[in-house]
Amino acid sequence: MASGGEQKVVLITGCSSGIGLRIAVLLARDEQKRYHVIATMRDLRKKDRLVEAAGDTYGKTLTLLSLDVCSDDSVRQCIDSVKDRHIDILINNAGVGLLGPVESISMDDMKKVFETNFFGTVRMIKEVMPDMKKRRAGHIIVMSSVMGLQGVVFNDVYTASKFAIEGFCESMAVQLLKFNVKLSLIEPGPVHTEFETKMMEDVAKMEYPGADADTVRYFKDVYIPSSIDIFEALGQTPDDIAKCTKKVIESSRPRFRNLTNSLYTPIVAMKYADETGGLSVHTFYNLLFNFGSLMHITMSILKCLTCSCLRRRTISPD
Repeated sequence: MASGGEQKVVLITGCSSGIGLRIAVLLARDEQKRYHVIATMRDLRKKDRLVEAAGDTYGKTLTLLSLDVCSDDSVRQCIDSVKDRHIDILINNAGVGLLGPVESISMDDMKKVFETNFFGTVRMIKEVMPDMKKRRAGHIIVMSSVMGLQGVVFNDVYTASKFAIEGFCESMAVQLLKFNVKLSLIEPGPVHTEFETKMMEDVAKMEYPGADADTVRYFKDVYIPSSIDIFEALGQTPDDIAKCTKKVIESSRPRFRNLTNSLYTPIVAMKYADETGGLSVHTFYNLLFNFGSLMHITMSILKCLTCSCLRRRTISPD
């Protein structure tokens, strides 16, 4: 139990499915009942899956609130409805993806990604941070991505939104440390969710006005098949990410950055091994355009590269 026998109040955004749902249920089912989970989602009509997964914890260690991270009023009303506005742990999980040739993506669609992935997270942190600083206590968790560390072709806008939140958090962490408030980034690689599966199916069928024929062909015939190979070889489950997140929450000295997949440590290490950036750019180019047919072998090589010393740099779900 938390100090004084009280449960820690955990507010999680984006809980209608996937990672957010699994984190909410995992914490709500904690055997020691250390957490009171406030699971939030934009549209409460999508609550059924969460309620079913929560089982008998619903209404006990798990409650549900409406929250749209893109709305100042919604965020304020949600936090106001929490007793004394007291949040011990904020888990920023709400996010959206965007995939495809950048020439065919409207500026409005790009802005929507940043509104949720960057400004939505900042909006939540701004709302709960003053109370945490006043109490000299609290933990802010941000669901980032390995794409916040390494750019990935045809994920340009999504990657940019994750780079932005990484930079914001890296800056904020220094200030928050002075107030004894912890800030941790969770950085998954590919995760098997219905969201990802549907997105892959949809993008393969779509037209891409504004993009030249060669670019569309590279995207549909080269990138998409390679991406599916990577998901199959390296993908984790939402449960894996939930377990990693719980470990970070319960650590006495949580890390700032937490890669969840040890198979990605060589990729990140490669970027920092060459300050010119050429090594990672040319490696990804060769992987995509020259070795596409050997992607399965490439995945095996990545697994071999991931020695125990690299695994120690990640947070494992096991």
